[in-house]
Amino acid sequence: MTTVVLAHGAWSSAWAWKKVRPLMAASGHQFFTPTYTGLGERAHLANPSNDLETHIQDVLGVIECEELRDFVLIGHSYGGMVATGVADRARDRVSHLIYLDAFVPKDGQALIDFVPQAQRERMRDSVKAGDGWRVAPNPTPADTSPEDLAWVARHRLPQSLKCFEQPLGLQGGMSVPRSYIQCMHYADQGPFSQFAKHAKSDSGWRSYELEASHSPNVTAPELLVKTLNTVIAAGGH
Repeated sequence: MTTVVLAHGAWSSAWAWKKVRPLMAASGHQFFTPTYTGLGERAHLANPSNDLETHIQDVLGVIECEELRDFVLIGHSYGGMVATGVADRARDRVSHLIYLDAFVPKDGQALIDFVPQAQRERMRDSVKAGDGWRVAPNPTPADTSPEDLAWVARHRLPQSLKCFEQPLGLQGGMSVPRSYIQCMHYADQGPFSQFAKHAKSDSGWRSYELEASHSPNVTAPELLVKTLNTVIAAGGH
């Protein structure tokens, strides 16, 4: 049995992975999907002070309390920022770090550093138009079914701007084996191709492609788990 821990994307939480959980269990994996403070079932903890470090500590707390070791860590989208921080702090426990269409930051970088200037302005404008500290969710990919669009719309929540503006502070070198899975549908429309391109050109990475849009946990869960099984079986070495 492989233990897998997820760092989920922005505006989302564990609910968005309910299609994936039984498939991971059927594949023999123990799958932990911690929800970040202020989102999902923890929405009552939403606060302007919540930031990237808050979410890193959320995942580290589960790792510590569940006494997890030798596990695979997955970062999806914004969760790449979180997973990088988690792997840095718990490098002796993570056996393999998988970025799923995710940001791959270096020390001192914030998520907002990776998006075009126009998008940065839209993020900040959405805060000004709202309650002054939360960024509204991005649009859901166009290939999402009407049923899933309604499901996602019921549960996605705005998230503190600090999560996107706080630079990641790393405490050491990244020695964890790494793989990158690029979601190919609409790949030219998002910021993730830069990280996939780097992974393909770096011999220290394994690189994979997934024929799905940016949230395969919603739109293509079976294909996602099949790909994850391939990546996990290959290992990061």
